[in-house]
Amino acid sequence: MYAIFFGTRARRRLLAAKPSRVFLYCSVARRAPFALMIALLRGTVLEKHPNQVIVETGGVGYEVTIPVSTFSLLPNAGEPVTLRVHTHVREDSLALFGFASLDEKRLFEKLIQVSGIGPKLAITVLSGLASADLVHAIRQGQVEMLVRIPGVGKKTAERMVLELRDKLDLLGGDRAASTASSPSSLDPVEEDVLSALMNLGCNRASAEAAVKKAKAAGAGAGFDSLFRRSMEFIR
Repeated sequence: MYAIFFGTRARRRLLAAKPSRVFLYCSVARRAPFALMIALLRGTVLEKHPNQVIVETGGVGYEVTIPVSTFSLLPNAGEPVTLRVHTHVREDSLALFGFASLDEKRLFEKLIQVSGIGPKLAITVLSGLASADLVHAIRQGQVEMLVRIPGVGKKTAERMVLELRDKLDLLGGDRAASTASSPSSLDPVEEDVLSALMNLGCNRASAEAAVKKAKAAGAGAGFDSLFRRSMEFIR
């Protein structure tokens, strides 16, 4: 069993684990007794999907939610990986959100401070635009670009601009980087893009049409290039 659920029993087992066996930087959260606040996770990629990766370290598999940008930078299964992690504390569990860079993690943490944006939507936002483009759009007040991200309406986009425009100075905007496809002409990369679009809330027909349009428009063969181009055809 690779995924870990952070209930009371699991937290006690983690606290009892030998530090040398678990490669984590952590601190104790005052709001949630016994909750480990994981800030960095180093281990081996066990499984990866466009919105999720399981990292094994110290014999434990950690299920981490990630944006598409981080997925595109992950190594293959079985290879070492290091992720910056934001630990989202709930009453009865901890949810882990992972990022390929510290800037991307900081941007995520800025986004969840905006009224109406939770961790899930923040991941969608980071998947919809590269970090540099997102920072630029917010700073320039480009609401029309922000509303192209699935799940982001005009009011949410306007709040992002209003609340974050003057709070992104320290962000460099560096590159941020479960549905089976029907038998078709889609190759494995295109299937990953299709899955990522559907995880963002697109229906299958719209997602597949967007991927085909992106290919016809000359999008690159790589995941990140094809995904970004496909996003342009969602709306």
